[in-house]
Amino acid sequence: MKNRNLEIQHHYDTRKLTTLIENKTTYASEYAELNIFETYQATKNVVLNFDSTIIASMLTGKKSMTVDNGKYFDFLPGESLVIPENLNLHIDFPDATFENPTQCLGLSIDQNKINEVVYNFNEVTAIERENNKWNLKKDSSHLTNNTEIDLLVSRLTSTFIKNTKSKDVLLDLMIQELIIRLLQSKARQVILNNVNDAFNDTRIGFTVKYIKEHLTENDLTLDKMAEKACMSKSHFIKKFKNTLGVTPIDFLNSEKIKLAKQLIKSNPNERISNIAYKVGFNNVSYFNRLFKKCELLTPQQFRNTLIKS
Repeated sequence: MKNRNLEIQHHYDTRKLTTLIENKTTYASEYAELNIFETYQATKNVVLNFDSTIIASMLTGKKSMTVDNGKYFDFLPGESLVIPENLNLHIDFPDATFENPTQCLGLSIDQNKINEVVYNFNEVTAIERENNKWNLKKDSSHLTNNTEIDLLVSRLTSTFIKNTKSKDVLLDLMIQELIIRLLQSKARQVILNNVNDAFNDTRIGFTVKYIKEHLTENDLTLDKMAEKACMSKSHFIKKFKNTLGVTPIDFLNSEKIKLAKQLIKSNPNERISNIAYKVGFNNVSYFNRLFKKCELLTPQQFRNTLIKS
């Protein structure tokens, strides 16, 4: 089988294959359960329902799915899905084959543990809790993983399967971290999607809106951001990172790179140096390094992929 993750090679060597559609292998810990689902043939309208909150992450392949008869969306590797209990999932597997199966992780966590971590997260974020947005149980969330979440999912999977003496202790720490990182991803998503609405009256929400509106200005400093948030610089950095999972500068730079990608797509003949200046970078070499760090490609390589496609 191609494209196997090294961390779960032992799983593939030992698991029992009893069905070609959503074959499930379960690994348990003290208050959590990891299920690895594998589908080996293309099929449509597989219906699943879980009696607890599930955090799902795609490993390989693609699922086209809907939650409670909502809008269909593609679920792809590098993404996570938080699925509250008792929701019906309708899933199509358009590309699954025996040589290239669709593989997905489903992590079920005791609700008391989720509630405990969510409460602690709410205590340290700068978003007013009465907005009632930071809850993994109420609504489903389709989230794009960052590098930290991808690495964490890989470590979690490996720890579940290896079954060492320290398994439960390690999983306790990693599961808490995963919940927090997913909450931070959800916070970023909600704030960015509602930057002109639901969260513009909160300090972090207002500051995110300010950053996006002044993205290309060279004098957009940490001091100015903290001033807009009505916080000291050190307190602002801590609150921003606790809430969104990234520092203000990392967030600013990631938004600049997003804008640069849009400009490269819409202006295929413009010099890379001009695009760097347009998105607020005075140093083209630094822009190139940062672009490659975020996208794993240089700006010119990114442009070349657009030309080839």
